[in-house]
Order: sequence, then C-alpha cells, then structure tokens
Amino acid sequence: MQKMGDTVNPIRYQQSAFPPMDLSIELGHQQGASKCFDDDGRLKRTGTMWTASAHIITAVIGSGVLSLSWAIAQLGWVAGPAVMVLFAFVIYYTSALLGDCYRSGDPITGKRNYTYMDAVHANFGGIKVKICGWIQYTSLFGVAIGYTIAASISMLAIQRSNCFHENGDDSPCRMSSNPYMIMFGIVEILFSQIPDFDQIWWLSIVAAVMSFTYSFIGLVLGIMQVASNGVVKGSLTGISVGTVSEMDKVWRSLQAFGDIAFAYSYSIILIEIQVLLQSE
Repeated sequence: MQKMGDTVNPIRYQQSAFPPMDLSIELGHQQGASKCFDDDGRLKRTGTMWTASAHIITAVIGSGVLSLSWAIAQLGWVAGPAVMVLFAFVIYYTSALLGDCYRSGDPITGKRNYTYMDAVHANFGGIKVKICGWIQYTSLFGVAIGYTIAASISMLAIQRSNCFHENGDDSPCRMSSNPYMIMFGIVEILFSQIPDFDQIWWLSIVAAVMSFTYSFIGLVLGIMQVASNGVVKGSLTGISVGTVSEMDKVWRSLQAFGDIAFAYSYSIILIEIQVLLQSE
C-alpha cells in the first residue's frame, strides 16, 4: 500500500491504470494506407518514364512545330537556326531552374512544390509571388491564344486546299478563320469541364503519336517539294525587302520570333510533369 508522504510516480501510475492496448488493427490500417498514399499524404504517384516522355513530347512537338518552316523562311538560313538554338538554351536554363525548385530545402526529402506558384512562394514570397503569378497567367493566356490561332489556321489551310483542288490554283478561295476560332474555343470550354482531365494518362500518349504523325507528314511534304523543285530554296537573310515591303519584313521577322518562342513551351508544365512521377 502507498504510504502517506511517498512520492507517486505518474508514469507508473498511468501504466498501471491504463493497461497496454492492442494496436494491431490500427497499425495494419496505417500500413494499408501507406500503399495508397505518399509520404506527404497525397495519393501515390503513378507516373513513369513513359508517361512523362509522352507529356514532354506533346509539349515540345506541339502545334508550334507546324510554323517553324515558315519562321525559318522569314529569318533565313543564318538567323533562323540561331534563334532556334537561342530559345533552346533559354528553355533548357529555365527547365533546370524549375527542376531544382521542385523541392524546398533538401533536394531529396524537402517539401514538394506541386505548382509553379508553390515554388515561387517557397523561394521568394511577398509581392514577388503576385508578380510571378501575373506573368505566369499572362503567359498561359498568350499560349492559349496561340494554340487557338494555330488550330484555326490549320483548319483553314485544309479548307483552302480543298478549294484549290476543286476550283484550280488560280481561285482566290478567300475564307475567314473566325468560325474555326470560335469552334475551337467552344471545344476548349467543354473539355475544361471534364473532372480530373489532367489525370487521363493515355491522352498524352495519343497526343504524342499525333505530334510525331503530323511532324512526319510535314517532313515528307518538304522533301517532296524540294525534289519537285530540284533545288533547296531560301536565302541566308530570309525573304528579301524587294519581295515584301520593309514594314512587312519587320512584321514577319517579329512574327517568326514569336512562332519559334511558341514552339518551346516545355518549362511552363515542367513542375506539373515532375509531380506525377512516382520516383520523385
């Protein structure tokens, strides 16, 4: 019996008052949950090298590839490839920076940043988050406009090609791309309402196959055109001022710069691709 004045050990008292409980069921539940969730409490990532490659191919070999030949024709054989190398270096540098920003603190066990804005918030904070946010959303808005214009021009080119086949090459075949822009915008709005649309893994596989397909078609058509002409056309400085006016030359050169920059759109979705990989 405990004597008066003796010191009571609270730990021993709690252990005697509350006997050990069997936690096997609870621990088993936790072990089962670890098979479905990552260390950050989110669902386990299922992305692999193949799905990530499909995302990257879809982003890099996108519709921007279709306008590269026209851009090179405007800038010439010197400035055209030089601008492509320049933007390739820029996209490599920005992608390397974003890859390093995927985790905050420790590069192996640090907190994951699931979006570009999470990475900015973790590394900068304050007003810089708002500034980078405006820049990002403005860039995404511009990319969406670019895809809309590229899609409408492509559909218009098909319609004009059919018109030339039916009415001859001398036919004006004047058409407007506005209906195609409206149609493409409506389709974008409808697709944006699909829940978890970004989680459809096979969609990027289909898009990657399509990217390779129309890139291959463009390559074959270019080779056939060179074979029919018997010579590789173009010049070192691009389209000359005599063929077009000086203002048109400047405008076309700036448009060519924009087309080449639009073709390098990998970094804007790099973190989102990295988040999907199960090894990250």
